[in-house]
Amino acid sequence: MRFSITSNGQAPAKLPIANPEWTKPYQPFRIAGNLYYVGTYDLASYLITTSKGHILINTGLAESVPMLRENVEALGFKFPDIKILLATHAHFDHVAGLAAIKKITRAKIIINENDAQLLEDGGKSDYIFGEKGSTFEPVKVDVRLHEQDTVRLGDMQIVVLHHPGHTKGASSFLLDVKDEHRSYRVLIANMPSILSQTKLSGMPGYPDIAKDYARTLDTLGKIQFDIWLASHASQFDLHHKYKPGDSYRPEVFIDRKGYDAAIDDLQKDYTKRLTEK
Repeated sequence: MRFSITSNGQAPAKLPIANPEWTKPYQPFRIAGNLYYVGTYDLASYLITTSKGHILINTGLAESVPMLRENVEALGFKFPDIKILLATHAHFDHVAGLAAIKKITRAKIIINENDAQLLEDGGKSDYIFGEKGSTFEPVKVDVRLHEQDTVRLGDMQIVVLHHPGHTKGASSFLLDVKDEHRSYRVLIANMPSILSQTKLSGMPGYPDIAKDYARTLDTLGKIQFDIWLASHASQFDLHHKYKPGDSYRPEVFIDRKGYDAAIDDLQKDYTKRLTEK
């Protein structure tokens, strides 16, 4: 079992997930323009650079923070120059490193208002994992986001799309990046997978979960973009599109067909799970 870190020194909860690909090293690389992949083999973290400092989306697990820092610095950027910390949703596999990174960088933690409590209680209020106690070190939220809010730093603007279900505050991000040749509209999608413990008939503390999943799936299918990415590398087929050492090729991430197929698979799973009690 994988263990997490809590701030009170007590033994953290045992979590029902132990995936070695979550901490396996992966070579950082430039995706498109000023957008970079700096995560592990499967837990995606994204660095967006600007002249006023940088934005980091998702941290992976707490034990991966040193690796994440090495990845950022291997690309030629300074880790303490990170000014904003975002997350697609507040599950331990994407936010457990926030507390440590905030201490290093003093960056502002910005997240959807419906996941803010999760960050501040270390996951205790999560509708699935909360019954096991804290699953990561709690951290104070600086700014609470809402649907269609825009996060700005330097010349970057990131539009926040509220896509609840996986968590109440799960969010996707839309942004434009450009290189020497063209601009790309990028969607960092929070793909609404349904955990095995989830009951769409209603969870304690989340009675409208089925309705939220339905709205999210419908909304995701209508978004227009050039490049799409996700919270897990496996969700957007990273390892078939890019191999460590490949040259800069943003066009490999232009994959509407793959995106639509992934949403269709999620919709089928949702429909099937609706019949479960």
